[in-house]
This record gives sequence, C-alpha cells and structure tokens, in this order.
Amino acid sequence: MTSDDPTRRGRSPAPPRGPKPPKRVTPQYLENAALHYLQRFASSTDNLRRILMRKVERSAAAHGTDREEGARWVEELLARYRRSGLLNDGTYARMRAESLHRRGASTRAIAQKLAAKGIDRDEADKALDTLREDIGSELDISAALALARRRRLGPYRLQEARAAHREKDLAALGRAGFAYDVARRVVDAEDPDSLETD
Repeated sequence: MTSDDPTRRGRSPAPPRGPKPPKRVTPQYLENAALHYLQRFASSTDNLRRILMRKVERSAAAHGTDREEGARWVEELLARYRRSGLLNDGTYARMRAESLHRRGASTRAIAQKLAAKGIDRDEADKALDTLREDIGSELDISAALALARRRRLGPYRLQEARAAHREKDLAALGRAGFAYDVARRVVDAEDPDSLETD
C-alpha cells in the first residue's frame, strides 16, 4: 500500500458519488439554463422547449414540483425570447441549412434535420429557397461535391483507385440522402471543376 492510502491511515475510503440530484425548477433557474444554452448553441424554439421541459420533468420526479406550472414558465420564457428576437426559427433554419450544406448534407437530409429541431416545413422550404438564391439551383450537386471532398470520394480519389471504389462511393452518397443521378454525376466527374455550380 502507498502512504497516501486512506485505509492505511485508519480512514475508510470515501463512498463513490452518485449522480447529482436534479435542481428544483424555478422561473429564474429556467431562464439561467436557457441563456446558458443559447450562449453556446443556436436553437429553434421547439428544441429549447424540449431542453427546458426535460429539466421540468426531472424536477417534478425528484422534488414533486408542478409539471404544469413548469410548462407554463417555459412557454412564457419562449414567448418573451421570440418577441425580443433572441429566438427566431426563420433565422435558425437559414443558418442551420447553410451549415449543413457546407458539410455536404443533401436537401433531403437538411429538411429532416430541421424537422427534428422542430422547424416546420414552410420555414425549412424558405431556408432552402434562400440557400438556392445564394448558392445556385443545384444545391445537391454542390453539397455532394462538398461531401465527396471531405471523404475523398469520386473525383477526389487517386485516379488509379477510382474504378475499384466507384460502387462504394455511389453507396456512400446514396446513404447521405443524394439521388442516384446526383451521386453518379459527382462520382463519375472527370474533375470537380467540371461540376462546380454558379
């Protein structure tokens, strides 16, 4: 045993700590939690609602606080943030769509990810329309090229390896949500510049 072993000095080791109990929800606690989250991440209204309601549910289970009262506090907070512009689903949808597109997400994947964050179809369509105005009409081609560049698929592979990996590259783009004709155009392109969109 080493000299700093607590059992050698006559003390028993400290019992292992369990998870900290959830905090009791109050309007101020919810506001602090919401602001802390929004300082680190952009969020849709529905996404922030889910995060805050998880805290309400945990508080109700651990402390017996009133779920309905907690839900009312959450809705009042969200309404205030929407009025002040701190929450804006349209702006969030546009920023998220741009970010996902740059990373190589297909329009289908972007729409699905926005829906998962509580963005309705109209807002998602507006965000994609804005992206088309900014980038060009062939969003899926430019996104597929971005993904191919990141993952070294198709025209970004060494020339001698392209034929052997063609089917694998097509499948990778298909799994990412791109239609077969988009995947084929990207994978079979002689070089990326031949597909660059306006």
